[in-house]
Amino acid sequence: MSSNKSTGKVYLIGAGPGDPGLVTVRARQLIEIADVIVYDYLANPKLLDWARKDAERIYVGKSAGRHSIPQDEIEEILVNRANKGLQVVRLKGGDPFVFGRGGEEIDELQLDKIPFEIVPGVTAALATAAYAGIPLSHRDYSSSITFLTGHENPEKHTLSIDFKAHAKTKSTLCLYMGVGQLPRIVGELTEGGMSGDTPVGIVEWATLNRQRSVYGTLDTIVADLKASGIGAPAMIIIGEVVAHRAKTEWFEGRELFGKRFVVTRAREQAGQLTQMLEDKGAEVIELPFIEVQPQFDAKRLGEILAGIAVYEWVIFTSANGVKLFFELFYKAFDDIRCLGPMRIAAVGAATAREIEAHKLKVDFVPTQANADALADELIENEGMESVQVLVITGNQNREELVLRLETEGRAIVDTLPLYKTIKTDLLNNEAAARFRKEGADAILFTSSSTVNSFIDQSAAFKLEEGARQPVLGSIGPMTSKTLKDKKLPIGFEASVSSLEHFVDAAVKHFSKR
Repeated sequence: MSSNKSTGKVYLIGAGPGDPGLVTVRARQLIEIADVIVYDYLANPKLLDWARKDAERIYVGKSAGRHSIPQDEIEEILVNRANKGLQVVRLKGGDPFVFGRGGEEIDELQLDKIPFEIVPGVTAALATAAYAGIPLSHRDYSSSITFLTGHENPEKHTLSIDFKAHAKTKSTLCLYMGVGQLPRIVGELTEGGMSGDTPVGIVEWATLNRQRSVYGTLDTIVADLKASGIGAPAMIIIGEVVAHRAKTEWFEGRELFGKRFVVTRAREQAGQLTQMLEDKGAEVIELPFIEVQPQFDAKRLGEILAGIAVYEWVIFTSANGVKLFFELFYKAFDDIRCLGPMRIAAVGAATAREIEAHKLKVDFVPTQANADALADELIENEGMESVQVLVITGNQNREELVLRLETEGRAIVDTLPLYKTIKTDLLNNEAAARFRKEGADAILFTSSSTVNSFIDQSAAFKLEEGARQPVLGSIGPMTSKTLKDKKLPIGFEASVSSLEHFVDAAVKHFSKR
């Protein structure tokens, strides 16, 4: 809710090095209540998922085909929005006061008498060292740490830092934004007397699952960097401590590290699978091949809710159906007991978890997460004859489930469609463009509808030369059948139709290669 004061407030927040898990609790609190969020290139866009839907989002960083907004224009945006009485979050990569131009923004806010608050963030040098296993200080090798920048005011054409002066110190040198100036920096350090055997590490995209590292010495690092293909944004660490980095790569050594996956679930559903893959070290590109939109008959909904307590079983065929049902249920009733004494079935574990979030017990989940298994096991194990059943569903499922319950189980079945599944247009999608350019190691299909959408939008996925060629992963038999029908090769299939087994199948597949 917007501030009623004549002047709002600006919060300069350190967005950390990239991993959303390294953002402070205070930062998240402020993002959640902000009216306006002004963010740059190095602030992870996932942080915006915490913002209110109606919050204004203003991107001021650099991207393909677009220059960054000049600093004075950024400051004007902050002052303008605050003067409208709005709560403004300025998200800056790393820490606002470590080569982040936070001081310039504070000067302008003070000049315009705009109230502000500063929220520190984890700066890149500390995060990079931790995720690369490099101890920045060590009592035997380095008792001081120096932060330097290889890229000062972009309007300057020369560096004012005298790197020769840092050549003979025993300090660990941490160079921000120095990749483009590396030959010159190395030359000055060498000229100043630093040994050519001094260890150097360079880490690109630190703390993210696209992190890459290259190690060498002062004599070799320029050639090593060129051979590695690593570029900005990257942190350069110079000093004896680099040679004493951890032998166990706790971050880059995870099972799926270095692998890139395309997740094809609708955006609302992608979060859990993405998190599970990222926990294993994978880099994830989310491509929502399908989009879920509410769609229901209000009269039909009213009739069902009015007689909800008569049903002996309620069957939820998807997590989307669960979310929408309870949103609508709570608008009609303020007490969960109004559901009545029915038993509840869910087509899979993910759907069951969504139900259990409402403190309800799920009585039945089939061994395989599909409609056929649900029908088979309900009919065989529960005895459905003359039982009144409500199926909560979408526009593309589950005619077969309903038909089997009615004909084979002799149940009395009502359906309540609450949403429609539509194909998204990915031709102009930024994530799809990245996939075309870079490719992936695997595309994960979580339903037949995502396979169909992939086929329909084949032009959006035509890979450029040199891009990684992905294998196709299937969550289970029904999705695999659709892939086979479309004559698409299956690289691996989950042994059980669940996200957990899907991730396990991916780990097994890539561990064999």
